[in-house]
Amino acid sequence: MPTTPRRASYHHGDLKATLLREAIDVARTEGPHAVTLRDITRRAGVSVNAAYRHFADRDALMITVAGHGQGQSARAMERRIAALHEPTGWDLLRAVGLGYIDFARAEPGLFQAAYLEPVDLARTEDPGASGEGGRTPYQLLSDALDRMVADGTLPAERRPHAEVPAWSAVHGFAMLVVQGPLRELPPEAVDALSHRVVEAIIVGVRQV
Repeated sequence: MPTTPRRASYHHGDLKATLLREAIDVARTEGPHAVTLRDITRRAGVSVNAAYRHFADRDALMITVAGHGQGQSARAMERRIAALHEPTGWDLLRAVGLGYIDFARAEPGLFQAAYLEPVDLARTEDPGASGEGGRTPYQLLSDALDRMVADGTLPAERRPHAEVPAWSAVHGFAMLVVQGPLRELPPEAVDALSHRVVEAIIVGVRQV
């Protein structure tokens, strides 16, 4: 009985892209917890062993998925920034915060993969997590804070590590919207609250 030939495209390195595409799709539709190598390889039509040539384990796969999600998050921030005219540092920080929430609302599964999977601060400058402008979400946040210092709206002594409280606040709100008690609110209510939260962050970061 003749054997079924393997897909020729896999010999040209496409299997890694296929596995990643399937993992992103599962994360997007079912959440990151649903991503397993066994399921992803089944969907791709290959053995689990074939996946190990490209990803050492699930964590390695999910780091790549997280990078993709962070890149999409950066693009959401960039869209907000692109709509600004001669922005101040405050404007940039507002755009970054609202863009972060935009992405969480539009892609809750991928958002959770991007920010809840095992990715540490050492990867905040990973080019694989960048938007079209080559900046990661963390770098866009840092850029906004640096601009605030340049504008004179954030005292220089308050600048070190200001990313952490700002990020923590907007992430907490996003999680309440994505999978917490705010998920049942109508979109217009979330819109209004998003702006209030980000405005509170802008004020609060000066008091860090």
